[in-house]
Amino acid sequence: MSQAQPYTVQIVVDSAEPHPLADWWAEVLGWEVEPQDAGFIRSMIDQGFATEAETTHHRGALVWASGAAIRHPEGLERAPRILFQQVPEAKMVKNRVHLDLRSTAAPSLAEKQRLLALGATEIGGGTQGPQVAWVVLQDPEGNELCLPVPPPGS
Repeated sequence: MSQAQPYTVQIVVDSAEPHPLADWWAEVLGWEVEPQDAGFIRSMIDQGFATEAETTHHRGALVWASGAAIRHPEGLERAPRILFQQVPEAKMVKNRVHLDLRSTAAPSLAEKQRLLALGATEIGGGTQGPQVAWVVLQDPEGNELCLPVPPPGS
């Protein structure tokens, strides 16, 4: 039996509005939105490989309507790229996969408040023993994420 070649991964999040959601996640994570090449997009339209309907304008720039990506500021070696792709259907059920936010900083309620101020919604939380606690949040489109918080009584 031959051994599979190792893969890297890209995380893909279905979304109704990929560009605002990419902006939101870039702000939350301290990452950057990947720039899109308006000149290339325009050339694809001019050559008949794409249509105006496949594009939109976001923050004054011509972009592909179907998606936007974010990446860690130190590059793809540091963390996987996250692609937000446009889908026609709304989110219907709880995610089977979600992001757990991790940091070298100590868990804080201030960080939870920052995410809530950015538009997250708190939907739950949990603990594991006396020293580990988290809050479950949703992004503006309802995708779940977990954020470490100080354990109760600390």
